Amino acid sequence: MNSLDLTARPEDTRVVVAMSGGVDSSVVAGLLKHEGYDVIGVTLQLYDHGAATHRVGSCCAGQDIDDARRVAETLGIPHYVLNYEKRFREAVINPFAASYVAGETPIPCVACNQTVKFADLLSTAQELEADALATGHYIRSRANGAHRALYRPVDTDRDQSYFLFATTQAQIDYLRFPLGHLPKPAVRAMAEEMGLSVATKHDSQDICFVPQGKYSDVIAKLRPNAAVPGDIVHIDGRVLGQHDGILRYTIGQRRGIGVASGDPLYVVHLDADNARVVVGPREALETHKVFLRDVNWLGDGALAEIPAGGMELFAKVRSTRPPRPAVLHHSDGAVWVELANGESGIAPGQACVLYSDDGNEARVFGGGFIARSERSADAEAMLSKLAAKPTHIAAE
Repeated sequence: MNSLDLTARPEDTRVVVAMSGGVDSSVVAGLLKHEGYDVIGVTLQLYDHGAATHRVGSCCAGQDIDDARRVAETLGIPHYVLNYEKRFREAVINPFAASYVAGETPIPCVACNQTVKFADLLSTAQELEADALATGHYIRSRANGAHRALYRPVDTDRDQSYFLFATTQAQIDYLRFPLGHLPKPAVRAMAEEMGLSVATKHDSQDICFVPQGKYSDVIAKLRPNAAVPGDIVHIDGRVLGQHDGILRYTIGQRRGIGVASGDPLYVVHLDADNARVVVGPREALETHKVFLRDVNWLGDGALAEIPAGGMELFAKVRSTRPPRPAVLHHSDGAVWVELANGESGIAPGQACVLYSDDGNEARVFGGGFIARSERSADAEAMLSKLAAKPTHIAAE
């Protein structure tokens, strides 16, 4: 058995395994060691965030580093810990804070894969003269002509393709994902068979550096002056109340808005320039068109070769939802996606990931970050009218 689809014999092949201290990457290391590869384990120390280093589901800090070291000792492979805290803060945490303060909904996991893991760590693997960098992500890759292409995993409940859409072609050609063809229960069973101490360890959380999942607490610590008070405004222009910082709100939020109303209200827009939280009915959230920035296209041919009428495919605007029918358009440098069935609660900063279909054999065509969304004509008209009339920003 050869998990890496490499031409050289395993005993002549060096592989660096990114070991986070969790069960998935530990099994990858054990699997490749068993197959005879020259395996080197590398763990990145990404942050030292007090309680976050000890909570259930953290990664890349504290106990997780000890777990990775213990697994490497069990497997009998060399293991190195690289301190990437400064780089992680510069490339992931600080941009996350800036984006959140600007009223966006950023995805730091994508930024981490783009920079720290698949750029910096990949370079380290090449410096170690490794033939490949292997990770425990649930995604598949296989040969596609002279290169490799990405595909959804067998276990779609663990599908991590949404967070890997920004992986470049050069990175895909060097990376390997040995778990893409396995369901999670099978991976845990393999960990137990290997005698690994992490076999029953909890899975890591999406945002590793946020204790208890409270984004606002992290932002308040990083940007103490960011919690600017302002108005809570109905989309029709009525001022309904005040808030103590838009960083405490997210698009689509219903509970905890802080105003009473006879009808259900949702956060439909965050106006960072005027420190306004704009609320409205659920139908004001419905979106059928999203415009993308920083697009990473992984399909065959160039993005500019898309037909004038668009390209039918499938798209995801949330990691937890399956791909849904959509049409991709490209014209004069602009890229946008029409969502056939619409979506609600779409926010700038989220990712829109593109696929060939909605099955577990679907190829990943890349994607981009949402720059803005286009709602119904009525909602767009009301938001435009509201933007033309800035409201008073409460004094701090």
